[in-house]
Amino acid sequence: MRSRSSLRKLSIEQALYTSAVRALMRRAHSIHEMREYLERRAEDKESVSPVIARLRELQYLDDARYALEYARHHAKSRRQGRFRIARELRGRGVPDRYIEAALDSVFAETDEAASVRARLKRHLSHVRGALGQNKIASLYRSLLRAGFSSDIIRAELRGITHGDLPDFPDAPDASE
Repeated sequence: MRSRSSLRKLSIEQALYTSAVRALMRRAHSIHEMREYLERRAEDKESVSPVIARLRELQYLDDARYALEYARHHAKSRRQGRFRIARELRGRGVPDRYIEAALDSVFAETDEAASVRARLKRHLSHVRGALGQNKIASLYRSLLRAGFSSDIIRAELRGITHGDLPDFPDAPDASE
């Protein structure tokens, strides 16, 4: 098996196109991810742009659709919050205008508070003993990492602890 650094460099545009289609058969890619993938595989970096253009023309690459499907999957199946999904999409090179449109669309039909409650229910099913301040703080941090807003988390935690919450520091700017 070859290591990543010893990948056979492709010199023909058609071979790059075939490689790109094979990568897309495995999973969807953003335009930025596909460009990086092809640049690693190409002998000549100038042959990447025509391949990307062809993939876009055939609608195999579409950042708006990619962002929408990614956000929908991560919000519904993985029960992740808006901030985490946005951060991951930015890391994949998706432009902010597509991210915001996708998040607005997905979270218009998804109740974030219900997702927080579902995650809390799953976490609390494994908790033994009393729900002390350390366990509540751990739950709070876990939900922040999942990308939910601190206001929703606090409201849901108040519901399960009947208002007896320790003072949590405000979350860092979640739009990072």
